[in-house]
Amino acid sequence: MSNDIFVWIEQFNGQVAGPSWEALGAARTLSQALGGQVVACLFGQGVEGLAKDAIAYGADRVLLADDPTLADFRLEPYAALLADLARQHGPAVILMGATARGRDLGPAVAVALETGCVADCTALEVQDGQLVATRPIYAGKLLSTCTVPERRPAVFTLRARAFPKPEPDASRTGEVVRVAPVLKEEEIPSKVVGFQETVGGVNLADAAIIVSGGRGVGGPEGFEPIRELARVLKAAVGASRAAVDAGWIPYEHQVGQTGKTVSPDLYIACGISGAIQHQAGMRTSKVIVAINKDPEAPIFQLARYGIVGDLFKYVPALTEELKKRLGA
Repeated sequence: MSNDIFVWIEQFNGQVAGPSWEALGAARTLSQALGGQVVACLFGQGVEGLAKDAIAYGADRVLLADDPTLADFRLEPYAALLADLARQHGPAVILMGATARGRDLGPAVAVALETGCVADCTALEVQDGQLVATRPIYAGKLLSTCTVPERRPAVFTLRARAFPKPEPDASRTGEVVRVAPVLKEEEIPSKVVGFQETVGGVNLADAAIIVSGGRGVGGPEGFEPIRELARVLKAAVGASRAAVDAGWIPYEHQVGQTGKTVSPDLYIACGISGAIQHQAGMRTSKVIVAINKDPEAPIFQLARYGIVGDLFKYVPALTEELKKRLGA
């Protein structure tokens, strides 16, 4: 067993998910305390060029599996390969982003290795040689510290934007090791038949700014001023469960316990009361601005800045002022 840190690099169509670079940055910091190497695990087809990027972002070594069976993410071949590599190389820790795929892969790998998985971590530190994670519990009301004291490697998934993305260093050098997949195509029960692309907008998980609407928008047309403000700010559009359940906006915009968990630099909540389920998905935002008619709305307890008033008055006014200042 080594003190190396594995980082799974999530990619789609040759584009690496931001949380993977954040995980590499976290691994780089942790490696100074643990004393091991940072090893990027890169799977896909035609992804050899991304190995250089992984090294630039902090990897000392890249385990590269480039094969048609790995062209699209499927749990069975990815989990089998990552678990097999962990058995061969014996890392102390496996890190990955707490994305939809990471939340699928992390626990599966932990089960295969008979180890523990700590999900949705917002901080990591080494104490007495053990990696200790901080993660929210009880819908984000409390923070708990967790570790996996007796099993190796421990698996940790990291919340998007909870860790800083490192600056790439093109002068870094590292080793690229080619590895083969574990499963053959005929042994993989799932097949990817196609993808349906979401039309326009900024991805919630990657967004630095999110403008969200809730029950207070009153209907589908109520999201128009929300979208216009988001356009001016180059932000993503979010929504509460109430707005999604009402059919005013598609589910992929939902923020909360049963939607996306986000940590943007700025979160603007418009007409959102702030139920605990919604707070669970956005309370780690760095700055929260709330606009709501109800001065008793729970969202104001989280907000750094609050406006008690009609969103249809203040959102357009804010948008026009930003257009002047930003030249949008």
